[in-house]
Amino acid sequence: MSFSNSPPAAAATGTLVQLQHGGGTATNNNSLIQKSATSPHSHQKANNYFPNPFELHDNQILDKVYLTHVTDDQFCDTDIIFDLVSALILQSNTQIPVTGFKPDFPTLKLISCQMITTRNAAHCVHQTTLWILQNLRSYSWDAKALITLAAFTLEYGNYLQLNRVTATDPIGNSLRQLNQIQTRKISTDIPELVNFIVHKLLHLKEWAAWSAEGYDPEDVPALTEALQEIPVFVYWTIASIVASTGNLVGISDYKLSEYRERLSGIIQKLVVHLNNCKLQISYIDDLFNRRKIFDKPKDIVDCLKALIHHNGTDSPQIHEGAIHVKTGLEIFRNKHVLVFISSLDSIEDEISLLNSIYERLQENSKESIKGFKKEDFKILWIPIVNNWDDIRKERFRALKSGIKWYAVEYFYELPGHRIITDPERIGYIGNPIIPVFNPQGYITNIDAMDLIFQWGIDAFPFRKSDGIDLTFKWKWLWDVIKKATPGLQVKGDRYIFIYGGTNNKWIQDFTLELEKIKRHETLKRADVIIDNYQLGKDDPNRVPSFWIGVERKKQNKKHQEAVDCEIQDIVKSLFCLKRDPQGWVILSKGQNIKLLGHGEPAYQTLAEFQNWKDKVLEKEGFDIAFKEYYEMKAKEVSGREPCEVVNVDTYSSNVIATIACPNPMCGRVMEVSSVHYKCCHRDEPNNFGV
Repeated sequence: MSFSNSPPAAAATGTLVQLQHGGGTATNNNSLIQKSATSPHSHQKANNYFPNPFELHDNQILDKVYLTHVTDDQFCDTDIIFDLVSALILQSNTQIPVTGFKPDFPTLKLISCQMITTRNAAHCVHQTTLWILQNLRSYSWDAKALITLAAFTLEYGNYLQLNRVTATDPIGNSLRQLNQIQTRKISTDIPELVNFIVHKLLHLKEWAAWSAEGYDPEDVPALTEALQEIPVFVYWTIASIVASTGNLVGISDYKLSEYRERLSGIIQKLVVHLNNCKLQISYIDDLFNRRKIFDKPKDIVDCLKALIHHNGTDSPQIHEGAIHVKTGLEIFRNKHVLVFISSLDSIEDEISLLNSIYERLQENSKESIKGFKKEDFKILWIPIVNNWDDIRKERFRALKSGIKWYAVEYFYELPGHRIITDPERIGYIGNPIIPVFNPQGYITNIDAMDLIFQWGIDAFPFRKSDGIDLTFKWKWLWDVIKKATPGLQVKGDRYIFIYGGTNNKWIQDFTLELEKIKRHETLKRADVIIDNYQLGKDDPNRVPSFWIGVERKKQNKKHQEAVDCEIQDIVKSLFCLKRDPQGWVILSKGQNIKLLGHGEPAYQTLAEFQNWKDKVLEKEGFDIAFKEYYEMKAKEVSGREPCEVVNVDTYSSNVIATIACPNPMCGRVMEVSSVHYKCCHRDEPNNFGV
């Protein structure tokens, strides 16, 4: 980098110096800076251009300094320079390795000469400071200050070294006399100020190191805020060095305490920003580490720690209902976890749903379904609240008292909040979600909320594929039902009864009981809405089309997947219902068909609603309460008329008849287990039974 087309001597005499900048010659402003700062003939005129810096506010200085800064792409090994100048100024015994660095000696000497020849006036210090900044316009802010300090140490170090020369060193004594060391009286405020500068430059180095890390300004806004103070800090650092140089060589007698006072004021503001930087960077570094853990966790506990565990003693607590879980997150080791993430507003339906799921997970918990056991699944609530005031805390406690599963209690922002709201990870934006994690800590379903709302426990183990299978499992039947029932509307939050049969009295009685409970106060309190459709009510000819549609599905013999086998089981169940002499019922919640039921127990369940109405609220679902009572009544009906064995020994026809089981809960075609043939030649000694 070329700073001047003139030799250093020109700077000392006030000769106009030309600076190379961007390929052109910058002679106007910079030359005026140099000439007026070193020449007594332009002293009065310069005052009109360069005011006393102590009369300027920081924002005025900031504007002037920014005009001198172009880029910071000029290389400078600031660590080496700092080690060298600090070892000299602090007079430490640290050995600094020999190395090459820039800027080179002529540049340092040029700056040193410019400072030495600065006149004894505050506005001249201001001019020289701006001249130095202009010459170092392509260096970083910390490099500008360190290079200037290095230029100062050329003279200061020379003084310190020659001041220690003994009488037996002729060369040293000659240099000592030439530098007039014996007659120069150096006040203590010079070493005090430069020592102060060395220590405070650590703040500048700290800021520069953080800035070089490339943190996002949105993540660490304090770095940008600190940048508002950095140019002014560098300005007063250089100005203090210029004034110290003048006092050191004896051409001026500045009150260095004034420079230190201005420098201290800006350092105080800078330190506030740097402390904020430290906190923000600590947060971002912690977030970075948490993201690494979340993306590649060791297991589910490791994953959950990344979301909610605080690095300290004040960690979130885990509660199971109202009971504090002392083992904390260890309770989830080797478990699948449904993580319910929500605010505290309008989540009663979601809590009711998850209470229902919790109850279903406890039933036959060791049973293996699709290779999974219910006992291996846990539910954890992570509430997200911006402001945990007393009202919110009480609201949380009230909601927590109504749940039967686990909840995180932590009345501050969660350490992993940014992961939870990260659209590339969990993506919570305010609406309740239920991501599902496996024991290895990986997400198996980014949001099972809709899946669980639609299918309930039938969606176990709550993967997206389970929802796809359930949709496929029932879609064909809904297609058949809708074709046979014009005007049928299926809404996700409503229960639907579809029923039919050949017994008109049963249909009338069932419809009457259904209309009664639809108006019942219990269902109103539970927000239960029921729609009902009688198959073939308006057009009896549609009934055969329904059963033909079912029959066609039975003829499909391709059982490629497990779901195909389940469909064939549904078809068999429907034909069993068709043979019920009373009637049949299909109960669904939205698209999720909950029950394929026989007429008699279904009617008795409705007629005895008073016996199980409280279960609607307790079981968190009308369908669950209905099905539970229905199964009890079905056992009673089946017990009264068990399946029978019919002896056909006396059957006189030579054609085997098709006989249905007399049990209305069965109705299946009875299996032929043996036929007794009797020979017409009665005198034959032998008869054979097959």
